[in-house]
Amino acid sequence: MSPTDRIRSPELLAKVMSAAEAAALIPVGANVGMSGFTGAGYPKAVPQALADRLAALHAAGDTSARIGLWTGASTAPELDGALAKADGIEMRLPYQSDPTCRALINAGKMHYTDMHLSHVAQFAWFGFLGKLDVAVVEVVAILPDGRLVPSTSVGNNKTWLDQADKIIIEVNELQSAGLEGMHDIYYGTEIPPHRKPIPMVHPGDRIGETYLRCDPSKVVAVVRTCQADRNSVFATPDAVSEQIAGHIIEFLQHEVKAGRLPPELLPLQSGVGNVANAVLSGLNQGPFENLTAFTEVLQDGMLEMLRSGKLSFASATALSLSPAATAEFNEHIDFYRQRIVLRPQEISNHPELVRRLGVIAMNAMIEADLYGNVNSTHIMGSSIMNGIGGSGDFARNGYLSFFVTPSVAKGGAISCIVPMVSHVDHTEHDVQVIVTEQGLADLRGLAPTQRAKLIVERCAHPSFRPQLQDYIDRAARGAPGLHTPHLLSEALSWHTRFLETGHM
Repeated sequence: MSPTDRIRSPELLAKVMSAAEAAALIPVGANVGMSGFTGAGYPKAVPQALADRLAALHAAGDTSARIGLWTGASTAPELDGALAKADGIEMRLPYQSDPTCRALINAGKMHYTDMHLSHVAQFAWFGFLGKLDVAVVEVVAILPDGRLVPSTSVGNNKTWLDQADKIIIEVNELQSAGLEGMHDIYYGTEIPPHRKPIPMVHPGDRIGETYLRCDPSKVVAVVRTCQADRNSVFATPDAVSEQIAGHIIEFLQHEVKAGRLPPELLPLQSGVGNVANAVLSGLNQGPFENLTAFTEVLQDGMLEMLRSGKLSFASATALSLSPAATAEFNEHIDFYRQRIVLRPQEISNHPELVRRLGVIAMNAMIEADLYGNVNSTHIMGSSIMNGIGGSGDFARNGYLSFFVTPSVAKGGAISCIVPMVSHVDHTEHDVQVIVTEQGLADLRGLAPTQRAKLIVERCAHPSFRPQLQDYIDRAARGAPGLHTPHLLSEALSWHTRFLETGHM
């Protein structure tokens, strides 16, 4: 496929227009489903043109000129950032990581629904989210019959294209034409009571179609673009990240020796970020061979593992690569097309599949408490950071569930192990292993007081261990119940003290 034949449908070629003309077709107040998942495959031009239009309406006195914005996950400054700066978003879901969005949400000026990523498509089909008016989806190409070659993420695009009344397509000619054939779009999901088992037993199983279906009669605009994804550079793994990775690899080796894992482990899932990428880098240097991945996002670390042969196959819904890794990917895309499949997030995050495949889940957290409850979304209990993303989909249903974090934050002012978390995303029932650079706590099969002892000994920073142990000792004497001993008047005092003094 050459850049000159990216739009092969004469019907849709006739609908090519500018981004500004396309943005004018989006009604104020509409719910708009846009492509994009973790900075990949999002529309680049129409959101900015829409932001300009909404900003102009605000300047003219229409302060209510906003839309509801639905995506796969986080996007980029050209989408979230542009619309947020124009004060153009009334409701955002299901995940975000943009600093302007975050500031507006935490100031109470933007509504935000934080959702498990596996829930989004089915909630849309159930009608729980309201009507989807417009879909804006980036693709690599349009086939003669109107089917679409997906871009670097799939996310919720299948659902947006099916549900929306109007469709705007951005054809990004900078995205590699070699992406064609890398996708697997499953159209077998149904609404209860008509659901059937999803026919997948291995991460590499193809169960769907290579292309996205699209009704050409719903397409109101096609916009040509030529712009790169938000390619973030990952930090070189530091000592803390390498220590966390080392603890996980040592634990996995122990599990293989104990007969609880096969030598090639089970499919890996890894959250996004520098610590997660360091863990993958550690696995690439580790003793395991013929690994597989069933995850949401494919990062630099997994690309390196595919290149080295440590990882034989990876299933995801999006790419999230640095500029250097993007260049490597595009240069050797024929190699990667045989080893990567990109799926809708309702499949990549599907609890049934996560459970069936026995996924090993590794996700980051903000803080954990003495009894194994995890906060992965909120700062000091009330300010959203990014969102829960897919961590809950994998933590509750995976064969093994790791949550990782450095033991301290803000230069040691904050302990990431606290008496009680200020917000609960993952309860003690879904958290199996907690890891910091200090060590690893395997919580499986332990009572709450046993978990507390292990978490303090293995995971807490030495500068906070005495205070945590003191809390445990006094709670054991003064709590009204001793199954999960808490001093309710003190349980959140560490957070209060930080807010008052800048140190826990």
